[in-house]
Amino acid sequence: MRWWSVANFVSNAGTWMQLTVQNLLVLQITGSAAATGLSLSVQAAPGLLMSLAGGAVVDRWPRKLTAAVSQALLAAVAFTTAFLIAFDQLSVGVLMALAAVTGLIATVDGPACALLGNDLVRTEDVPSAIGVGSLVHNAGRLVGAALAGITVGFLGTAAAYAANGLSFLFVTAVIPFLRPVAQAARRTAAPKKPRTKRERKASGGTADDGMTVREGVRFFVRRPRLLGLAVITGVSAMFGRNYSLTLAVLVTGPLAGGAGAFGTVSTVLAVGGIVGAVLGARLRKPSVRLVGVLAAAGGLLQVAAGLSPSLVVLLVLVLPMAVVESVSDTAGTTVLQTDPPAHLRGRVLGVWGSIRTIWSLAGPPALGLLMELAGARGALVAGGLLIAVVVLAGHLLRSRTVRTVPALVHAEPAAPARPALSTAA
Repeated sequence: MRWWSVANFVSNAGTWMQLTVQNLLVLQITGSAAATGLSLSVQAAPGLLMSLAGGAVVDRWPRKLTAAVSQALLAAVAFTTAFLIAFDQLSVGVLMALAAVTGLIATVDGPACALLGNDLVRTEDVPSAIGVGSLVHNAGRLVGAALAGITVGFLGTAAAYAANGLSFLFVTAVIPFLRPVAQAARRTAAPKKPRTKRERKASGGTADDGMTVREGVRFFVRRPRLLGLAVITGVSAMFGRNYSLTLAVLVTGPLAGGAGAFGTVSTVLAVGGIVGAVLGARLRKPSVRLVGVLAAAGGLLQVAAGLSPSLVVLLVLVLPMAVVESVSDTAGTTVLQTDPPAHLRGRVLGVWGSIRTIWSLAGPPALGLLMELAGARGALVAGGLLIAVVVLAGHLLRSRTVRTVPALVHAEPAAPARPALSTAA
């Protein structure tokens, strides 16, 4: 696990370095901010449809092999881009195509690497492993963004892509030496096919027992806690997590700060993310309820941030906002990766990847429209209140459902037991 964490840190630093340089590269080639946004959308777009197939691949193939191949392919794309830049052969169309290929490979690489990390620890330590992964991600983001400027300044843009390619190769070289714990082999083994339809449903899956995409989708939509997690995370992502946009406008507008002031706010956000990841690693049994409580708390802190009279007050509020967000992310990821049966986790992560892509594509335009109508302060306040109201409504709906279930059972005592539904509830 230590080797895997080091490899992930190197890879995350390289990825964030490339993402930073990619934005600068598109601006340099086109001079258009719209084209920069389009390149990011093109890279995210494959996740909308292909994440489902990518998750099925992860469930079907050995995880170490899948992760190693996907990392090697990502290295090849990075080296190809570096070569084209070095020889001045890179056009906008080619860059967009390479970004789309990267996004396509990521639909397999993301769930494969996430679940491989979980296989390296005992079942009870999976939440801590996910917390460590979040910590590594935040640290890699900080280092990668800093290295991007240094690398481009001294070695050029091509060197940044080449360095990212080397980071992928480092991960590929580490993977063969990883040794999943004995429990992981039992967790990831697909169950034997039950004899009856009722037994197949009771096993936690569906009447289908094949390694199909449909089985993962069916499990997800029949699992109320996963649907609740999707709603909470989706609303938070669209109206509460785009701080690079909302806080930038707030700092440079109503609070009359400059780029340096927003840089300070961004640094505090990053520090809070690291603190939250450390705290999240201590979670033993996170739940959707905990994710909802943290999301509501983050929404209320966001309301207070929107009403901040000065930059000092905003800085005081930004730190707990980032901590709550990071702990909530770790708790939600743990539920997502541990709730489904082991043989379905890749496909469930594939479904989640498609849903997350919808958020990433729809969130910025929706938030931008809200800011146009209500301003930066209004967007922060309205978004935070919306998150809190959605969480409260979900809690009330769940409480009402739980109260009505015993009455239904008492009214029809002769009804047969339905283990699949009771487990989902």
